Amino acid sequence: MSSNETGTGKSTKEHAQWGSRFGYIMVAAGAAIGLGNIWRFPYLAYGGGGGVFIVIYIIMAALMGYPLIKAESAIGRFARANVAASFGAVKKKYRFVGWIAILCTTLIDMYYVIVGGWVLKYAVAYIIGEDFGSDTQVFFDGFTASSVQPLVYTAIVMIVVAVLLFFGITNLVEKVTKVMMPALFLLLVVCGIWAIFSTPNAVEGLKYYIVPDFSKMSVKVFADAATQVLFSIGIGWGIFVTLGASLPKENNIKKDSVWIAVCDTVVALTAGFVIIPSAYGAGVDMASGPSLIFVVMTQIFSKLPGGRFIGIFFFIALLFAALSTLFTIIEIPNKWLEESTHMSHRKSTTITSLIIFAGGIIVSLGFGVLSNVQLPFLDVHGVAYYNIYNWLDTFTAYILLPLGCLLTCFYVAKVWGFKDFEKELTVNGRDGKFSQFQKVVYAVIVPALMLVVILNCFGFIN
Repeated sequence: MSSNETGTGKSTKEHAQWGSRFGYIMVAAGAAIGLGNIWRFPYLAYGGGGGVFIVIYIIMAALMGYPLIKAESAIGRFARANVAASFGAVKKKYRFVGWIAILCTTLIDMYYVIVGGWVLKYAVAYIIGEDFGSDTQVFFDGFTASSVQPLVYTAIVMIVVAVLLFFGITNLVEKVTKVMMPALFLLLVVCGIWAIFSTPNAVEGLKYYIVPDFSKMSVKVFADAATQVLFSIGIGWGIFVTLGASLPKENNIKKDSVWIAVCDTVVALTAGFVIIPSAYGAGVDMASGPSLIFVVMTQIFSKLPGGRFIGIFFFIALLFAALSTLFTIIEIPNKWLEESTHMSHRKSTTITSLIIFAGGIIVSLGFGVLSNVQLPFLDVHGVAYYNIYNWLDTFTAYILLPLGCLLTCFYVAKVWGFKDFEKELTVNGRDGKFSQFQKVVYAVIVPALMLVVILNCFGFIN
C-alpha cells in the first residue's frame, strides 16, 4: 500500500491507499453488503408488502443511494480525515454533521456486533452438528434470551475485529472480501433456486416478493424501504467518507459508486429471493423480524442434501460479510477518537471496542432478562414505548440516518457548493460533468424524501 498526502493538509494522519480499484470496490461494497442486506432487508421486505417494497427500494437506491455514495466519497477524498474533520474541512463549524454520523454509527455498532455474535453461534452450531430442533424459532429465542452465551460469541467477534483493525482497514479486509463477497452471492443464488423448487407454496411466496401490490403502499412502507436503503447501502453512517479518505485521485468516484450501489442492491434482492419465498411457503410469521433469516435458513438447510455442510459455509460467509462491515463502521468512531486525541491507533481501537461491547451487553440482555424494559419515544400521538433493540433501531435508522443524509445534501449544496464539489467529484472535469438534474437531486429531492421519513417516524405523516 502506498500513502497519499492529505487533500486539505488538515488531517493528523496519512491514510493508506487501496491496492487496486477492484479491491476498493469490493471493500466498499463489503462495508455496505453485510447484515443489513442479508439479515435486515428480508424481514422488512416480507412485512412491508413484498413486491411494492421492492419497487420503492430500487427507486430509492438509484435516486438517493447512488448520489449520496458519490457525495460522501468526494467529501472523504477531498478532506483526507476522519468523518467529523472531513465535514469541517470547508468550514469548521460543520463538523457537527460528522459528529451525528459518528454517534449514529456507534449506536448501530452496539446491536450490529450482537447480531454478528448470533451469526458466529450458528456457524459453530453447524460445525459441531448441534440440533436445532423441530421448531427453529424456539432454538433462536432460547439462545438470544440467554444472558451469557450470546455475549461470549459477541466478545469473540469484537476481539477479532479489534485485533485486525490494529493492522488498518485496507490490508487484510481487502484480501478477504475479494473472495468472500462473490462466494456469498453465488451461495445465495443456489439456495434461492433450491428453495423455490423444493418448498411448498414457495412459488406463491415468489409472486408476493416480485409482483407489486400497490394496495399495500403506505407512507410507512415507503419509510421502511427508504431507511433500508440508508442502512443497507450504508449512507449517513460516514462509511464512504471514511473509505473515501483513502481513495486516490485516479479512481472515478462516479463509476465506482455505480458498482457499489448495484452490488449492494443485487445482494439485498437476492437475499430476499432466498428468504421470502421460503418464509411464505413455511408460513413463518412476518412479525418474526430479526430472527427471520436464522429461522428460515436453518429450515432450508435441514431439508437440503448436504445441508449441514452448506449451512457451515453459509454462516461462515455471512460472518465474513458482517466482519467486512464491522471493520469499517467501528473504524468510523475509532478514527475520530484517534485523530482528535492524538492517541495511538491500537489504544483508540481498544477504547472504541470496549465502549461498543459495553453497549452491546445492554442490547443483548434486552432480548432476555431486560426484555421487559421499555424505553420512551415521543411522537405526535404522545409517548410510545419500545424494547431496547427497537428503540435503537428506530432512533438510528429513522432519525439519525435520514438527518445525516439531509445535512450531507445541505453541506454539498450550500457549504461546499456545487462548483467545488464538482471539481472533486469529476477531478476537474476528467470524469464527466455535473448535470442540473443532479443539483436538483441534492438540493430538493433527497432532502424532501428524508423529511418524509423523519416526519413519519414522529407520526406527522401516516
